[in-house]
Amino acid sequence: MIDISITIVAYNDEQDVRDAVESIEKFTSPARIKKIYIVDNSTEQNKLSFLAEEYPDVVYRKPERNLGFGGGHNYVLPELASRYHAVVNPDILLTEDSFSVLLDFMEKTGVGMAVPRLTDQKGNLQAVYRRELTVLDMAIRMFFPSYFKKRQFYHTMQDMDYERPFQVPFAQGSFLVIRTGFFLELGGFDSRYFMYMEDADLCKRVNESRSLWYCPDTSVIHKWERGSHKNLKLLKMHLKSMIRYFRKWGWTMW
Repeated sequence: MIDISITIVAYNDEQDVRDAVESIEKFTSPARIKKIYIVDNSTEQNKLSFLAEEYPDVVYRKPERNLGFGGGHNYVLPELASRYHAVVNPDILLTEDSFSVLLDFMEKTGVGMAVPRLTDQKGNLQAVYRRELTVLDMAIRMFFPSYFKKRQFYHTMQDMDYERPFQVPFAQGSFLVIRTGFFLELGGFDSRYFMYMEDADLCKRVNESRSLWYCPDTSVIHKWERGSHKNLKLLKMHLKSMIRYFRKWGWTMW
């Protein structure tokens, strides 16, 4: 049986996808049977399909249209036949055998989903772990990032001890490992989100019946572009997804 299946959803970021795949191939132990799915939502021509020729465990899929983030990851749900599944962003780089560490951690603890230590390229821990989402915290994040530092410090769980495991209400969906059977039971991501907040929704559902935990034993580089903070179209999309999220889970104000 496949130990770990991995999906990477591409969108006009060919070099990032290639770099991510090459790092996974380089650092993952040959003892781990894996399969990497590239779901190509790109609107521009690329050579990502060639990766399936270079690596026997890479599978290339090209939907007929851009399915968005969650929809792209859901595209391969019918094909999954692994013990664990990883949701991986194109802007991720492995520097060690992170999958083996995370799988061992999940085997020992029995958690439903795990997230590693995510750092920038200089090794600085990123603020991608958050407490329950509230309207106030999202408003600060989107419109007042230079203010309310104490509240942001609390919301992004910077008061936690990152040398120890702990449960996380919401971890950014850049690198998540989940039990495949559990992921299938949940139906993958909620397809009503085209992009943004689908990771928060998934984490919420995971924590309802199992649990999501931070694993301090391995680090993964996340380049993190923060596109919606720079692009008006993406900002509008983010706001639309936020409204959908709070309508579904309740308008917790603070």
